[in-house]
Order: sequence, then C-alpha cells, then structure tokens
Amino acid sequence: MTASDSTLRRFLHGLPGVDAVGLEARAAALGTRSIKTTAKAYAIDLAISMIDLTTLEGADTPGKVRALAAKAVRPDPTDRTTPHTAAVCVYPDMVATAKSALAAAGATDVKVASVATAFPAGRAALDVKLADTRDAVAAGADEIDMVIDRGAFLAGKYMKVYEEIRAVKEAAGPARLKVIFETGELSTYDNIRRASWLGMLAGADFIKTSTGKVAVNATPANTLLMLEAVRDFRAQTGVQVGVKPAGGIRTSKDAVKFLVLVNETVGEDWLDAHWFRFGASSLLNDLLMQRQKLATGRYSGPDYVTVD
Repeated sequence: MTASDSTLRRFLHGLPGVDAVGLEARAAALGTRSIKTTAKAYAIDLAISMIDLTTLEGADTPGKVRALAAKAVRPDPTDRTTPHTAAVCVYPDMVATAKSALAAAGATDVKVASVATAFPAGRAALDVKLADTRDAVAAGADEIDMVIDRGAFLAGKYMKVYEEIRAVKEAAGPARLKVIFETGELSTYDNIRRASWLGMLAGADFIKTSTGKVAVNATPANTLLMLEAVRDFRAQTGVQVGVKPAGGIRTSKDAVKFLVLVNETVGEDWLDAHWFRFGASSLLNDLLMQRQKLATGRYSGPDYVTVD
C-alpha cells in the first residue's frame, strides 16, 4: 500500500468496527482460566523473563539505574535458577549507565530499552525527537520505545503519525522500535485498532499500550485488541510484530491473565520475550514472592525483595 492521507484514512476507517461488549466479555472470560501448580510455575518464570524492568522518574540517579540493572540480571540473589528480565528501560540520559552496569555483570542477554521522542507527552518537534532517538542508540540502547503524536492521530492526521514513526524507525537503526499509543487517551477501541494497524504499517517492531503515566494504561481488553491486530497483520503480510502492555500490571495474577490472552489469541509464537513484554516496575517483586511461595510453601513477604 502506498501511504498517503487518503489511502491511510480509507484503509484505517475500513477496518471492522470493534464490538466493545464482546471484546470485554472475551477478555474477562479468558481471565477466569485456572492455572495449575506446574503451569503456574512455568508462567511465573516466563513472565519474569518478559519484563522490561523500568524506572522513568525525574529523580532517577545513576545509582538507582545500576541497582535496577543488577536486579534485572539476578532478580532473586538467593536463587540462581530465577530467570533474568528481558530488559532495563530508562530515559535516554541513563542508557550509558545501564549499558555499562549490564556489561560489568556480563549480562549480554539483558537489553537496554530507552524511551525517546519526548516521552511521555511527545510534544516536541520531529528533529528533537529524532535527535533524542539517535542519542539513545549511540549510548547503547538496543530498543527504542517511542510515543506517537496522539493529538495528530485524534485529529485524523494519520500521514503525519505514519511519517513520524517511519522517521524514528530509520533513526533507531539496528535498535528494535516499540511504538506507544497511550491507549487511555485514544478514547475508543476503534481508535486503538486503527493505531495498531497504523503503527505496524509504518514499521513498528512492537506495539505498546501505554506510557504508564496516565490514569488508564494496559487493560486485558485493549491488550486483547492489539493481540488480534498483530495476529491479523501477520496473516495478511507475513510480518510478526510484538506486543507490550505497560502500566498497571502489578501482580502475578494479573501477569498470568495476560499470558493466557497471548496463548489463546496468538498462540505459542508470541509466548517469548522477543515478541511479548511487560512494561513494569513493581510486578517483578510480586512474581518473586509467588515464586518463593511455590518453592517453599510459604510467603517470604515484601521485606525479602528489594524495593525499586
């Protein structure tokens, strides 16, 4: 498809409308699936391996980022069988610190993800966003999490959003690109479906629900909708795109529900950290406590895991 405002609008508004009641009912039904003990242990380890362990605060310090990197490499220092997380996610100015901490630990499998493009609002000129992206990659970022211009999208300026994603993708070079929609600001499920397809058509390697900085972040329903989109996109194009729910996923029970959504909607091809991630900070602690409970029969309590 040759992209232009008219062709993008025609395609995106030609997508089937979302049955909101049906979508939410299916997401709720999948969330009631019971997981037995051995499957639960597998799911907890899988969820740990899919976490982008995140700190995105104005008060972030090099020491905090180094501590987060150490936790990503060895989430439970008392149990070396605990898998490492998928990545550490930080602001661009902290990429070099995270990269050096991981290198010192010999953790070549833990990626460094960086939010760029004037995260979280995305209110900046394109040249500023591209410079932000290039700086993060030059500092060692393996992955870039960009935010779309929600104002442009909601105003129907699809070509502007498309071209911006393409430009950031080029600026990111070898780094994988995660495109954040901020689904809580898109108002409707139809808009989330359109944003998903727009992001994928523009070259996103991942589509991501949220920044974690607004009231409504990842939900089972909006994640299910995005999983359906990547499934249908691969069926039509042969290209596989990852999905990252972020924000508000805090418990093992929540994480397992999302893994059930993945398994039942797109299948085993996406049950891997290369194709599915959790954007989270506090989730890891609960997963570790649940993991210890399965191993010992008792809860260790929050004092036995590090506070991020």
